[in-house]
Amino acid sequence: MTAIVTGKITTDNHILQLLALQQKNLKKNISDEEMKEQGFVTVEHDFDKIKSMNASLPQIVAFNQNVVVGYALSMPLTFKNIIPELTPMCELLEELEYEGKSFKEYKYYIMGQICIDKSARGIGVFQMLYLEHAREFGEQFDFIVTEVSIHNKRSMRAHEKIGFVKIHEYYDPENNDTWAVVIWNFKTPST
Repeated sequence: MTAIVTGKITTDNHILQLLALQQKNLKKNISDEEMKEQGFVTVEHDFDKIKSMNASLPQIVAFNQNVVVGYALSMPLTFKNIIPELTPMCELLEELEYEGKSFKEYKYYIMGQICIDKSARGIGVFQMLYLEHAREFGEQFDFIVTEVSIHNKRSMRAHEKIGFVKIHEYYDPENNDTWAVVIWNFKTPST
């Protein structure tokens, strides 16, 4: 495998590659065994949503010879009603506090989803994507927030390793899942 580099979506073809990677890893498209061993993604995006998200905030991807092998989606808070699966978390965030202050007092954005192709797992691409987020958004935002299914053990471990901290947990009856709300504070050095 050649060197993997991180960057931003710059072409429609990048979006199509991202969506193809997402399809290969959607919870509904993989076996229970693969979900347990490799993790999964839950939310299914379409071309127009990714294009719109990219126009609002750069979408960070990992390339292997200009082929998308990983992505970590950036979602501004204004998208909370465009991606219905994330609406419960966004509404919850309006009520939460972090370090004694309301979330409303911070500048933050949402990690919409992170996914790595099987060919690029286990070699640091997850960390590369998040470090690119810190470089791209660290001056503009206080932190990044996301939610991870507590059943997605691989993703929970990977987020903890980067430096994400769980600040809340809730059950979503519509999706029949329990979610850990985690943040990575850009102002706190990571381990």
